Amino acid sequence: MISAHFTRSTLAAVLMGLSTIAVAQAQSYPERSIKVVVPFPAGGPTDAVARLVVQQLSARLGQTVYVENQASAGGRVASHAVARAHPDGYTLLLGGTNTNAVPRAFYKDLAYDPLKDFAAVAALASDSPVLVVNPTLPATTLPELVRYAKDNPGKLTGGAAVGIYTHFWMELLRIRTGADMLFVPYKGAAPVLTDILAGTIQVTVAAKSFLLPHIQAGRLRAIAVASSARWPELADVPTMHESGFDGFPSEVWFGMVAPVATPAPIIAKLNAATNDVLKSADTQASFAKLGINPVIGSAQDFAAILSKDAAAWEEAAKVTGIRLD
Repeated sequence: MISAHFTRSTLAAVLMGLSTIAVAQAQSYPERSIKVVVPFPAGGPTDAVARLVVQQLSARLGQTVYVENQASAGGRVASHAVARAHPDGYTLLLGGTNTNAVPRAFYKDLAYDPLKDFAAVAALASDSPVLVVNPTLPATTLPELVRYAKDNPGKLTGGAAVGIYTHFWMELLRIRTGADMLFVPYKGAAPVLTDILAGTIQVTVAAKSFLLPHIQAGRLRAIAVASSARWPELADVPTMHESGFDGFPSEVWFGMVAPVATPAPIIAKLNAATNDVLKSADTQASFAKLGINPVIGSAQDFAAILSKDAAAWEEAAKVTGIRLD
């Protein structure tokens, strides 16, 4: 009969051996290229944030770090693939609101858990949504937009990337305001921008980092910002609250996550390198041009952000009643 003492001793030895292996892996990591999967098309806000950070990570880690765009099903296909990837630190996901918070709230039968199947690595940035219209539309405020939609039923067309926060934010807009608006789904933010600039659709919501240059150039008209305070760059554009409408998620988060069993020492090394990039003057200047804020913190900090964000979108799911297969 095997004694309890022997079993405990053996288990302790195994755990100590595994810990030693993990430390050794982290000390030599990385020994080859690292892939950061962006589960959306090139040219969108998630892609922009990823490339700003990834291009500087290579120098910090001593190996090539590259972006691979895998756009499909609102990011869920790529997210599932990364969740099932070997947890060795060589396959990461550019995650955040769209990949870890929104799917958990709105999709019933995911093949993975967007929170539990990933280990948070590092937050990168926070952004905020802005509601915009094509300048040909005779509406300069949100109440005017709502009135136009009600006075012209079936005439107003809004579009957004489907399956991510923009899709559900637009649905929340329709429900909370009672605006009569046809929704057009898109595969990503870039084609939405093309169509609203051309006037094919009249309304959309997207991240500040993505739309701000077009607003400032007069190609789009900002109706309201979703943040708690007005933006310095658009001081004359009211918030959703000031426009008379509350209950809209106000922040969009971007960050890196890894398969859940990735060794903690590797997570720590990636977190330190990422924070070093975010502290650099070049990165902060690039983020400032986009109007977004770098978020520097521990892996645990980012995990807490994702958990809080998921709860906010769970509330939005209750309001809209949307649950998708």
